[in-house]
Amino acid sequence: MDTVIADKFLRTELIEPREYQINIIKSIAHKNSLVVLPTGLGKTIIALYAMSNALSYGRKAMMLSPTKPLAEQHYNSVVKFMKLDQKEIVLITGVVPAIERSALETDAKVVIATPQTVANDIKAGRLDLKEYGIVVFDECHRAIGKYAYTYIADEAKINSIQTLGLTASPGSSEAKIKMLTDILNIQNIEVRVPSDDDVYKYIAGKRTNIVYVERNIAVNEIISLLKPVIEEHFLKLKKYGFCYFKTFEAIPKAKFLEIGKIIGDIKAPNYRFIVMFEYVYLLHLMHAYDLVSTESIFAFYDYFERLKSRTEKSRAVSSILNNKSIVLATALAKKVLDQGQEHGKMFKLVQILKTDLSEKTVIIFAQYRATISKIVEILNKNGLQATAFLGKKGGITNQMQKDIINRFRLGIFKILVATSIGEEGLDIPSVDAVVFYEPVSSEIRNIQRRGRAGRINFGNIIILVARNSKDEVNLNVSRFRELRMQKILQKMQKNLSHEYKYAGTGQQRLA
Repeated sequence: MDTVIADKFLRTELIEPREYQINIIKSIAHKNSLVVLPTGLGKTIIALYAMSNALSYGRKAMMLSPTKPLAEQHYNSVVKFMKLDQKEIVLITGVVPAIERSALETDAKVVIATPQTVANDIKAGRLDLKEYGIVVFDECHRAIGKYAYTYIADEAKINSIQTLGLTASPGSSEAKIKMLTDILNIQNIEVRVPSDDDVYKYIAGKRTNIVYVERNIAVNEIISLLKPVIEEHFLKLKKYGFCYFKTFEAIPKAKFLEIGKIIGDIKAPNYRFIVMFEYVYLLHLMHAYDLVSTESIFAFYDYFERLKSRTEKSRAVSSILNNKSIVLATALAKKVLDQGQEHGKMFKLVQILKTDLSEKTVIIFAQYRATISKIVEILNKNGLQATAFLGKKGGITNQMQKDIINRFRLGIFKILVATSIGEEGLDIPSVDAVVFYEPVSSEIRNIQRRGRAGRINFGNIIILVARNSKDEVNLNVSRFRELRMQKILQKMQKNLSHEYKYAGTGQQRLA
């Protein structure tokens, strides 16, 4: 990028672009581009230079973020680094009334917004993209299906506006990545991994440690009561011809949900009812089995307590709650919890935090609220200051989330125990270590979680894996998907570069 342009629109004294950022900035000029960078490597700086380029042609620039907190974070970055009057930079979210948004958008040179708000304004005629030179799609892997990103990308294409997609992971299948590049009309892909020549010198370094945890006696006793019941209904579902897996442990969750959709489409109502009973029975018990084998005894017990509290229960749920083995299993869970027993992961976690990660700032990721509740309880009982960080369900507001993050940033407590809400979309500071309470099969979530550690100083990644459970499967699946993603992106990068070279520049309308 022309340094004159950079100096005119950016406070370059506050920015020192890294080698890989400079190389990417040069590559994406005037081209619809997808930039794939690990979390924490400065995608925002790349966006700032790209938006400045559009401004230099007298066009406006727009940056979209999937959540309000992330949009606010980007707004603050633009205000800090761009040489524009603050009134020329606007933050547009759903909390701003429509009549006010229209005036703000008209006067602004740079708009930072949430996608649904922009989509609504375009449809209502309050916003016209014709004045824009670039639209930046942050966390662009969300640009699929009916999500607002897709609609805005179509409008950008119609108006010949440059698009820039930013993500840490666009997906692990070629079909999904191809769908994303088609939606954003991508002409160029820039992908970097920590080992690349222009990147590795800027990486503080991370060490990943896989910690295997054996099942303890309490967990094994509960499983011994649960497993025969699951196998009984699994065999019945197989007999009806709706399950081709050898064991229930081998069924991927996504595949099992597909089976449910197939059963739901059965035309004969009586037959559908019979098969659906077995399916729902199995669905609940397989989930309970995963909870006790990989999460916590409390999460297992809490699940059945919530089933009991339902005012309306299906025939399958009522049958489960009256099953003698299930009654014994939940009674045993209650007994061992009262005795202070839990899943071995809980006590391994305490040990790791007290020894290897003493006085370190840590984010612990776990999937279920009940597990998070128990983790926080046990850690605090052991003198480890921990706070839960949850999504908006259960009355958690954006302000409450901000307050928790601010206290964490100030060091009032050192351990944050988060659901997937902590993976992306919030301005959580870099930490010394990230703990996966369980492996996740999604390569996107895996990359997002790891990216929270080691942004400035050396970081530790610790993954807890319950032996002989779906944890081991998910660990291998996420590794495979991430490697596959990198290979697909490299292949598509070469193909697009070849197509672009021989199809002309296809420059966007900037002047």
